[in-house]
Amino acid sequence: MTKPPFMSRWFSDLYWKPLLFTIPPLTLLLFLTVSLTPINPFSSFAPFASHFLNKTASVNTLSPAATTTTTTTTSIYSSIAPPSLAPVNRSASTSLNDELGRSRMAVCLVGGARRFELTGPSIVKNILQVYPNSDLFLHSNFDDKAFKFSLLKSVPRLASVRIIHPKPLLETLPQLRVLTAANSPNGIQGLLQYFNLVEGCLTIIQEYQSLKGFKYDWIIRTRVDGYWNAPLGPENFIPGHYLVPPGSTYGGLNDRLGIGDLNTSTVALSRLSLVPQLDAAGFRQLNSETAFKAQLTTQGVPLVTKRLPFCIVTDRRYEFPPKRFGVPVAALSSPGPLSGAKCRPCNPVCEGTCVGKVMTSLHKGWSWTNWENGTLKLCDAHGEWERRWEKIFDRVAGKELASGRKRIMGLKEKQCLDDFNEMKKRAFKWDSPPVEEICRLGLGQN
Repeated sequence: MTKPPFMSRWFSDLYWKPLLFTIPPLTLLLFLTVSLTPINPFSSFAPFASHFLNKTASVNTLSPAATTTTTTTTSIYSSIAPPSLAPVNRSASTSLNDELGRSRMAVCLVGGARRFELTGPSIVKNILQVYPNSDLFLHSNFDDKAFKFSLLKSVPRLASVRIIHPKPLLETLPQLRVLTAANSPNGIQGLLQYFNLVEGCLTIIQEYQSLKGFKYDWIIRTRVDGYWNAPLGPENFIPGHYLVPPGSTYGGLNDRLGIGDLNTSTVALSRLSLVPQLDAAGFRQLNSETAFKAQLTTQGVPLVTKRLPFCIVTDRRYEFPPKRFGVPVAALSSPGPLSGAKCRPCNPVCEGTCVGKVMTSLHKGWSWTNWENGTLKLCDAHGEWERRWEKIFDRVAGKELASGRKRIMGLKEKQCLDDFNEMKKRAFKWDSPPVEEICRLGLGQN
């Protein structure tokens, strides 16, 4: 039955006019509900990412020797208990420094003493004194430079010192397949010795935790030959991520420093233990940096890179100017951050536009480092350190850091023995040759 015209208008007004007044409030309510609900943009991706990173190892494509099969591995990272450290409190009432001040922190220092009279005081000042709650763990090979570790007498907290007589390490078939001797000064054995020092530092940290009945929140792993020209900032501690410097990647990841919580650090420092897994995953002919990247990615460890204010003091000689796959050597006076680039005290021979010409000719995925805005000055490192380098270092480092160099230069055997014996009393654990042997070998009084 057809409705009269006035009935049609009545039905229209009856149903639609109230609805017009209702729609705006409902729309506003819906908008507020959606906008105030937290959304994880990675929630749909997480299961896939976790499966891919933790279960499946990518096959290395850097070498023709790499296999073409994909192998399943077990993730060490995923099997470790969640970190004890709560997420960093970024509220106005609690600063990041306060959060780190309540954390337990281990500083893992590895490598040979070499130029430790130059680098050691900078590590003490810019890391250990910045975080006075940190415990120092030293793992080094014994040689005629080990006496320089007497400078660690001033360290606020000395947990464990292990100075060992280096012995040839067994080279297994998996290690020979996975690692390459190319660009390693001491071949495969050199890599294994370095990996042994790094993982050995993790071992003594774990022993200390077990004896003390607690676990560290953070582990900083750095090299003995690193010179720091500024403090390590709190922004470099990122829960659930492993932080490494950019540049000097040599096809992988810069392995000259790493910062992570206990979970990520356990994976990062397991340099020897994870080689069999990399072998099973088909990785072949890796250098230290590419092996480092493989062990982190196959274990599903999230990575982050940040520029850091340190460089590696080196006595090695490098062609200048460096070619495409050459190694630029920074002047110690470079403002940086140099993020672990090779460096030495020198009068720079290349600055400003000269640096730009050199660095743009280098392969960015090899020994390249950040150079923009005048942050890098270059040395001509094709020969030995230049004459009067001591004055250059003292001028650049300043009076406080230069005092370490002067102390070692004038060190006598009795003072060396006194320093080491004082350190032994303060250290929780000490494992080294007799301190008399350390001092006499280094000071030439055999």
